Amino acid sequence: MQQAKLVHVIEGEIFDIAVDLRRESPSYCKWIGKYLSSENHRQLYIPEGFGHAFLVTSEEARVMYKVNNYYSPKHECSIKYDDPKLDIKWPDMKFHLSDKDARQIICMMNLISFSYLIK
Repeated sequence: MQQAKLVHVIEGEIFDIAVDLRRESPSYCKWIGKYLSSENHRQLYIPEGFGHAFLVTSEEARVMYKVNNYYSPKHECSIKYDDPKLDIKWPDMKFHLSDKDARQIICMMNLISFSYLIK
């Protein structure tokens, strides 16, 4: 089950990323990162078939999602934040991983692919 989401910040600031996980896509494993904050009012749309992660860059942040499907824990998959195949350029700052993120050992080579459909 896939899920698209629209992300915005109502308090604080985050560095938000989306990664294309559709193996047949020309942009497979490419990522985009944007700063979203309560001050800049930017939003980021994450299409189905994309991975999503963010780093809180302010003291605290409150993040809101609008999604097109229900959350399904059995379909959840995580990727290590520092996977060398993705080479995501996170902001240069000290950060603390959540317990869930710290347990991740899945790398892109082991990830089940999503379908890429040209409509």
